[in-house]
Amino acid sequence: MEKENIYNVPNFLSFYRLLTFPLIVWFIYTGEEKMFAIFLCVNLVTDILDGLIARSFNLQTKFGARLDSLADNGTFIAAFIGIFTFKIHDFAESIWMLWTFIGFFVLGLLISFIKFRQFPTLHLYTTKIGGYVQGFFIFVLFAWSYNEYLFYVAMIIGYISHIEEIIILMISNAMKTDAKGLYWVLKES
Repeated sequence: MEKENIYNVPNFLSFYRLLTFPLIVWFIYTGEEKMFAIFLCVNLVTDILDGLIARSFNLQTKFGARLDSLADNGTFIAAFIGIFTFKIHDFAESIWMLWTFIGFFVLGLLISFIKFRQFPTLHLYTTKIGGYVQGFFIFVLFAWSYNEYLFYVAMIIGYISHIEEIIILMISNAMKTDAKGLYWVLKES
């Protein structure tokens, strides 16, 4: 078994996101919306960068996939808390869509923890696309303002990616890393 080189830029970016999670939560707790927004937006950008750098320079590792997934979950949990703390009034009647999204998110985590005792590390294409769109929505929400159409698109793509993730978690016997999607998982079976 070849030893992975875990000391690389993508892993440092993911580790940065993990380190800043408590700080971002602290900004929520203290009501510092501007500082929360700055750090959250930086985390969203570093989330995009770590994946692009890892793929472009062939720096992908199993450790990095787990670290990235953990940092992604922390970033999105902080974003959810920030939305409910600072921006809830913007959602009006569409809040049920966000609750449904959070329900799918939590269900995927629960299935993964119960079945595999770890965070999911599937890195599906739909999850990547959804993450970019959701991250863009969150960035726009905190950098500028609420965009209803972008919210709907982010939620629909999110539902699709979480349902695909849940199906893969349910049918898999082992946690997969970089599974691509349900089509590829079924093709490998």
